[in-house]
Amino acid sequence: MEVENAVNQARKEVEQRYDFKDVGADVSLSGETIMIKANTEERALAVLDVLQSKFIKRGMSLKVLDSGEPYPSGKETRIESKLKEGIDQATAKKLNKLIRDEGPKSVKSQIQGDELRVSSKSRDDLQATMALLKGADVDTALQFVNYR
Repeated sequence: MEVENAVNQARKEVEQRYDFKDVGADVSLSGETIMIKANTEERALAVLDVLQSKFIKRGMSLKVLDSGEPYPSGKETRIESKLKEGIDQATAKKLNKLIRDEGPKSVKSQIQGDELRVSSKSRDDLQATMALLKGADVDTALQFVNYR
């Protein structure tokens, strides 16, 4: 829902800004893909910058976006951005190993599909694990849900 709102806000700003008039700039969302169109590569990158600023304003991580390189398509330039959802297996294994090596001993972690489930009886241990994962250098946006 937040992604849809950010794309709609970016589209409205692109339509209203004077520097995007008559350049064919457009942002559209279809499924898991965001398509950015403009008549030059510089304008397409500027539209991508507007989209990224809207993501930041809505409190979303830019790690969710997997933006490709600008490519020409007819008379316009396009940028295709895919949305990442879940954690891939390699990243999940890396995080699982990090929790086992550096996390509190009472914390248990297991990979379930595209998520990593971390459980413990102590809230303090869970908070320490969350701080450890936030400090880790991971190329995926981390989201913590169902904290009990």
